Amino acid sequence: MQELAPGVWVETEYRLITVGAIQTESGWVLIDTPPYPRDAWHWRETLAEIAPLPVLAVVLTDGHRDRLLGTCWFDAPTVIAHDETLAQMAALSAAFMESVAEALARTPAEREQFASARLVMPTVTFSQRMILHYGSCHISLLSMTGPMAGSVWVHLPEQRVLFMGDSLSVNEHPYISGPYTKEWLDNLTELRRPRFAADLLVPGRGPVVDKNATEPLSNYLRLVRRRVQSLYRAGRPRADTASLVPELLTAFPYDPADSENVQRRIKSGLDRIYEELKTNEKGTDSPAR
Repeated sequence: MQELAPGVWVETEYRLITVGAIQTESGWVLIDTPPYPRDAWHWRETLAEIAPLPVLAVVLTDGHRDRLLGTCWFDAPTVIAHDETLAQMAALSAAFMESVAEALARTPAEREQFASARLVMPTVTFSQRMILHYGSCHISLLSMTGPMAGSVWVHLPEQRVLFMGDSLSVNEHPYISGPYTKEWLDNLTELRRPRFAADLLVPGRGPVVDKNATEPLSNYLRLVRRRVQSLYRAGRPRADTASLVPELLTAFPYDPADSENVQRRIKSGLDRIYEELKTNEKGTDSPAR
């Protein structure tokens, strides 16, 4: 656990995702929540030891399943997300939570803990920008299209801290969950400009980094866009993106035991880029940057 600035905490050791918490005068604002019940309970206890204050709100940085499960463990009166995330959640099947819990549980004890899991819908949404005011604490929520249309950055400009969710991945293959890689690249470029007040970046998974750590992700996105664009313009079908997976597998480190899952993640991302290029005037998109 790290305190990035006075009252701004981050935990990178929980399973699946990195989570954050901002201490305000009246309570805690959480940036995503641990999906595993045991981790969530530990997070609650840890924050209570720092300051015995209520949880005022949970901010969802996107609608990835890993971020939707943990909200129910915190009983926050306010859950904030992008409009697109609300739409994604509203379209989920009744069996969604059960299927996610089944996929994540590793032991009978964990399955029992997950039995009380429920989907908590956002109570407040926004489309472009929102500023949360809690006493003297001001938290900017920015709509920054990235791996999903509903990707949100949580910005604390005075503290120069930025929570980016899956818009930033570090030393791992990114989750490309939607056909928005051009906008994603543009947003990463904007972040690297000196005028964007952020020195400490909190990715959706992994350690806290600085702006330089965004370059490998940008380079990867440019590479996969060029590769898929070449296939598309040659008239090859989407299924042929599978031929690119071996090359891309070596772009970031991965656990050999998890190779199959990583390859599926890469292939899924390639397919979404193919559809992105197809949608952009049937391949007339400007050369991939």
